[in-house]
Amino acid sequence: VIHGIGDHFSSGLDLSELTEHDATGGLLHSQMWHRVFDRIQYSRVPVIAALRGAVIGGGLELACAAHIRVAEPSTYFALPEGQRGIFVGGGGSVRLPRLIGVARMMDMMLTGRVYSATEGASYGFAQYLTEAGNGLGKALELAAKVASNAPLTNFAVLQALPMIAEANPQAGLLMESLMATVAQSDKEAKRRIREFLEHKTAKVKPKS
Repeated sequence: VIHGIGDHFSSGLDLSELTEHDATGGLLHSQMWHRVFDRIQYSRVPVIAALRGAVIGGGLELACAAHIRVAEPSTYFALPEGQRGIFVGGGGSVRLPRLIGVARMMDMMLTGRVYSATEGASYGFAQYLTEAGNGLGKALELAAKVASNAPLTNFAVLQALPMIAEANPQAGLLMESLMATVAQSDKEAKRRIREFLEHKTAKVKPKS
């Protein structure tokens, strides 16, 4: 679980750093952030971001690298790069459109549009919207649920699912079949299926 200290998740890069870079330095700086956020996105364990207050610029790019995002009502999302005369450099142009679409990201960067927590939950910035002060608690609750899954299934969701989603349909279906076969042949999967068939595990039910 990743979270900010204080009232804000992250308001992004310290812009004073940009004044010190020439073109080569700027390129290397951006690629450094790519490597950092790639380690989150391609982590072997799921990463959950607890959001509150500002999730702006590089802070939003960081949040996009997480697998699950939980937002408190105080959360707001923005990309003020257009108004600053700069461009996203932490992978946001790749990750954010996959969550909210290219058109919505363009609008944010061109007009400085700010999205509230409620809007963010509706449009895909976050999967969960909690009560004030409960973001970290909800994130930890979700982390406990995720940790109780079969490790191989978690690995498949993190590593295979994104590749399948971006593959052409036939290649994606083949990867799905292979991953399904590997997962269900695992000893842990066999144990869990056996317990389900023996009625030792709870059935899936809607919330009352």
